[in-house]
This record gives sequence, C-alpha cells and structure tokens, in this order.
Amino acid sequence: MTTGLAAADLAILARTLRDADAFGGKRRISAAAGVFASLARDFGIRNGDDAAVIPQGDGFLLLAAEGIVTELVRSRPRLAGACAVVANVNDIYAMGGRPLAMVDVVGAPGDDEVLEMCRGMRACAERYRVPVVGGHLLRTQGDVSLAVAILGKAKRCITSFDARPGDRLLLVRRRRGRPVEGFGFWNCTLPEDDGALPGDLELLPACAEAELVSAGKDVSMGGVAGTAVMLAESSRIGLRIDLDALDVPEGYTMDRWLLAFLSYGFLLAVDPGKLPRVVDVFEGRGVSAVPIGEFLGEPVVWLESRGVREPLWDLGREPFAGGGS
Repeated sequence: MTTGLAAADLAILARTLRDADAFGGKRRISAAAGVFASLARDFGIRNGDDAAVIPQGDGFLLLAAEGIVTELVRSRPRLAGACAVVANVNDIYAMGGRPLAMVDVVGAPGDDEVLEMCRGMRACAERYRVPVVGGHLLRTQGDVSLAVAILGKAKRCITSFDARPGDRLLLVRRRRGRPVEGFGFWNCTLPEDDGALPGDLELLPACAEAELVSAGKDVSMGGVAGTAVMLAESSRIGLRIDLDALDVPEGYTMDRWLLAFLSYGFLLAVDPGKLPRVVDVFEGRGVSAVPIGEFLGEPVVWLESRGVREPLWDLGREPFAGGGS
C-alpha cells in the first residue's frame, strides 16, 4: 500500500501524468471522433464506450477494434498479436458482453512477421475461447502493422455514461502478475491461470445482468489514471482518486502504476449500497476489488492522498478524449 504523498509530490505526479505519452494518445481520440460525431448521433451511437452498442432483439451487439502500436509489432510481433486479442476481449467484457468472434488486419513485408503475429493471436484466442474467423493480409514495403476487430453480444450493458455522483470507483484486477518491460504492461493473465481466466471475465456480464454496476471501462493504454478521466468525462461528472488505496506492486513507482496497461483490469462505478455485493462477487473468485475513489458532481478529476487533493484534469475547461459527445 502507499504511505501517502505530500502536496508538492501530488502536483508533480499530476503533471507527470498529464505529460505522459499515454495521456497524449487518449487526447488524440477527441479530434478523430469529432469527424464522425453527427453521423454516430444520427444512428443513436454515443462516442466514449469501449465498444459500439447496437440494439438487436432483446439485447445488444457490441463492435470494437484495437490497433497495436508499431513499436511493439516491430520488436515483439507475437506479443503484439496476443495484446490485440486481450485488448479486444476486455473491451467486450468491460461492457457486460460476451465475445463472439474476431477478425484481423495484418501488414508486413515478409511471412515471418505475419506468422509470428498470427501465432500470438491464435494462442491468446484459444486462452480466451474466442475464435479468429477471418481478416485481411497486406504485403507492405517496409513496416509492420496489426489491428483486430471483435464482435460481442450483451443482454445488459455496462456503459461509460452512467456513473453518478456518490458512486464509488472500484478497481478490479487479478492479484498476481509481472511487468512486461519496455511497454508499461502489467501481465496478470499468466499461463498458469488459464483455467480460471474465462470464469473471472464472466463476472463482468454477471454484474451487468444483475444491475450491480452503474458504469465501467477496462483499464486501457491510459492506465488507471487515463481510464478514470475518460470514465468521468463520458459520464459528465468528476472524480477523486484515492492514491492511498492503491496497492502498487513492488518495483513500480506511483506514476508508472497509474499509467500501466492491465491485462485484466476494470474500473467500475458502483452505488455504495451495492458495493459490498460487487466486492463479494469478485473476491469470491480471488479477484481483487478495491474502492479507490468516489464520483463527484463537479467535472474535475482529482488525485488525493491523506486528505490533500491535486487536480489531475478539469473536464469543465478542457476535454480529454471527447467521450459523451
């Protein structure tokens, strides 16, 4: 557990997070999403969720896609393939859905890189029990690229738009893990846990169908900090993040941990009256579920330690990823 941060340290931490590449990457979403905003609204699709929600019958289809950073694809293509699957599967489960199938778009100059990416995707698809059913292969002149899209289905959705002031911010993650050096990843879906992984993910749609969760997102490349800002922005409210409640793994600084991509990590907005039941759902399977903050009416995201607060992002003054537009 953390031991508390002084006011000066909080200010430095907030500035470090704001200046991080992970925050910069999320901020680029706003301009791109703005191009499609009116079209999305015409079809009743709101920007800011982990997947597009498409009503169908008595439920919803969920459609999402993830592109993998070129540096990772270039240096570790098999890991890139695995990460593409993890990111997409988490997007579907984060919304209370269950994945149906994936397709990929792979670009590379030679067959070796292609096969490595495909092997990574296949191994992870088998772990998560979600098939890769097709895709597209590009023969490029130089660099490599990888993107994967996924289709899922939900009976009830956990959206990014419905957190309310007074809801608690719950960080759900698997306890054991290890860092993936050089990329800011925390791998908590280790091979020895394969048997438990599908059941741990099923806890998300179980909570959605029992109406236990107000809103949520998976902890993406923006880490806990960036994901929390996006969740608050999409719900058009504020949030305080209690740094003293965070269990930072050995070898991590607070800023690195707040920016880490978690292979199994979700932020959930939960009504205080439902919080004990939600915690029991996850802890009953050995999954950590720790309240790390509270949603507020004023649209500012705060970092807090020992009762001292420092603004991380003022959503009333400056958009972040443009969620909720």
